[in-house]
Amino acid sequence: MATQFPDDFKCPISLEIMTDPVILSSGHTFDRASIQRWLDAGHRTCPITKLPLPEYPSLIPNHALRSLISNFALVPPPKLHPQPLREPQALIFTLTSPSSTLESKLDSLEQLTRLSKRDSAIRSKLTESGAVTAVLKCVGSDDPTLQEKALSLLLNLSLDDDNKVGLVAEGAIGRIVAALLGGSPNCRALAATMLTSLAVVEVNKATIGAYPYAIGALVSLLMDGKGREKKEAATALYAICSFPDNRRRAVQCGAVPILMRIADSGLDRAVEVLGLLAKCKEGREEMERFNGCVRILVRVLRNGSSRGIQYALLTLSSLCCYSKQICLEARKEGVLEICMGLLDDDNEKIRRNAANLIQVLRGNYSMR
Repeated sequence: MATQFPDDFKCPISLEIMTDPVILSSGHTFDRASIQRWLDAGHRTCPITKLPLPEYPSLIPNHALRSLISNFALVPPPKLHPQPLREPQALIFTLTSPSSTLESKLDSLEQLTRLSKRDSAIRSKLTESGAVTAVLKCVGSDDPTLQEKALSLLLNLSLDDDNKVGLVAEGAIGRIVAALLGGSPNCRALAATMLTSLAVVEVNKATIGAYPYAIGALVSLLMDGKGREKKEAATALYAICSFPDNRRRAVQCGAVPILMRIADSGLDRAVEVLGLLAKCKEGREEMERFNGCVRILVRVLRNGSSRGIQYALLTLSSLCCYSKQICLEARKEGVLEICMGLLDDDNEKIRRNAANLIQVLRGNYSMR
């Protein structure tokens, strides 16, 4: 049975499931390849609103949506049932009844997941029927399979912005953080993605950041998780740390040295988070104290992907503006020459960031 993706996962231009969703300045999301073709054709209006765009429009990666699409596809299609799906209320009752067996609860979660994949109207009906409370109890289960299925269903219910604030109001963050701290590897990855989804709504970023252990649990997952868990934890931190107060919290939880080591191993998302943390004084101070900080960022400039290079340039710009010592070290490591070479890069953001860093390096050097 093929996975039925929500319409929100489809590019408004190609009508295909997005593989690299990016946000245009109009606020609408498109698949990068589709909107790039639109721009390359000379268009300078949003395909949806028809409002004018800048001469060089920015394409901001929609990490939250990308993770949601990826995790939605990872949930295996449910087994076919010989009988029709039961009514949501009956399924919810099975989840909450003390007499229900583990097998019946797993089956109910599977059927509710099938329902939640259909459209936003059904997801709204499920939340209005009291599904969230029942599912959150399953998220708190000691059984890893039940917990994982419950998190997958909760992630589906969070697809709609109207549900995101409601989920937080019903206590979702506490259950999610508990899964982050003590769940199986799959549960921890799903819990991190769940925080990314909730953080799409601005008010939730502050709520998540202020919740005890939320950011600390993500930092722990960065430190001891495997590939997928690290990536989802970094994605969640990126989403949460777009709220300025959370940057200081992440630094206090020890994120900087862990991100530095992960960035050195080649995870671009870690460099992106460092770019955000470098915007706060505490983050810059911690990076300055980290032995080898500049060398790691220079390695990303030399060997990283376009995204890694873009954010390494941003991070170095913030650090060099803050510290003449880092500026001097960057020059000794050949950053100025690297930046000069990047002025001809095909990526407009890389060219712009390289030009900005050149100005910073020359300005600080002339003040010595």
